[in-house]
Amino acid sequence: MSDQTKYFIAFNQFHEKIGPQRIKRLLNYFGNLENAWKAEELELLNAGLDENIIKEFCSRRITINPDKKLEELKAHNIDVITISDENYPSLLKEIYDPPPLLYVRGKIMPQDERALAIVGTRIPTLYGQQVASHLANQISQASLTIVSGLARGIDSLAHMAALQDKKRTIAVVGSGIDEQSVYPPSNRRLAQQISENGAVISEYPPGTPALKHHFHARNRIISGLSLGTLVIEAKEKSGALITAKHALEQNREVFAIPGPIYSQTSIGPNNLIKMGAKLVLGTNDILEELNLKALTEQIEIRQILPDNEEEAKILEILGDEPTHIDKIVIETKIDTATINATIALMEIKGKIRNLGGMNYVLSR
Repeated sequence: MSDQTKYFIAFNQFHEKIGPQRIKRLLNYFGNLENAWKAEELELLNAGLDENIIKEFCSRRITINPDKKLEELKAHNIDVITISDENYPSLLKEIYDPPPLLYVRGKIMPQDERALAIVGTRIPTLYGQQVASHLANQISQASLTIVSGLARGIDSLAHMAALQDKKRTIAVVGSGIDEQSVYPPSNRRLAQQISENGAVISEYPPGTPALKHHFHARNRIISGLSLGTLVIEAKEKSGALITAKHALEQNREVFAIPGPIYSQTSIGPNNLIKMGAKLVLGTNDILEELNLKALTEQIEIRQILPDNEEEAKILEILGDEPTHIDKIVIETKIDTATINATIALMEIKGKIRNLGGMNYVLSR
């Protein structure tokens, strides 16, 4: 951290009124935020701040101790990266309104410059679940970092697919990154796991609640950190499509998974494809578009071998399409009790996955 970090943190306490564009004006006028923090009202007015914002800032400024704010973050093992730091993500710095600072639990690494955003509905179909898990795992095997928003559904599946093989993943949240503020609460354990093998980041200070407009803003960070954005199932109006819109504005690639024309969750990606997004049928479609074809050689698809006759019969039936347990029983001609026991063991061994509703696919 630089000597200026504490002043970025102090100004960030006013993030609702003094956002990225106003911070940029202050930096341009004063040269650094320390000078801006200590400036008189007239100087702040000359720097381009509105009079009402200046009055509120000056009245609250005396209650904020920049050194204390910095120490509080260190005590909670939260790092801060400012836009003036060398390790600020270079892709993110290119966008129109990059966040002046990022709060980080975990580590942002140089290899995270090769990243793909994966976003989608919070209520995916079985098809969406399967595609998200499979593609995210394949992409992470190709040494790309998976970036998403920690939401339920597609976001969570993408993060978990990367974590499955201890690959890099970054979660961008629309709240504070302290444990009490991370949203949704049901994913706080997942956030902890991500911080141990990637990073959980936010532009909002600890203690900030998850407000609706924060999610729109955080979507520009998801796409801004990434070479491209992949949309997997999204309704006609959804946050995933806002992320795709940001990606287009940032001159990044947009990818979409096609789906049934009668499915509400396929309207979003199907429309994106109609408007020119890259139609994705497999990992290679993404890597080729990003000029990363050589990385396909790094994708490892584990060969799944049976340990006994029962497993061999089950593996003959299962593939990438979900198969219900009733069909497995019928086609293997093995009694239900044996099938249940064998499948339970195969899940533990990581050979197959339950997509819900007793529908199974091979693990890749």
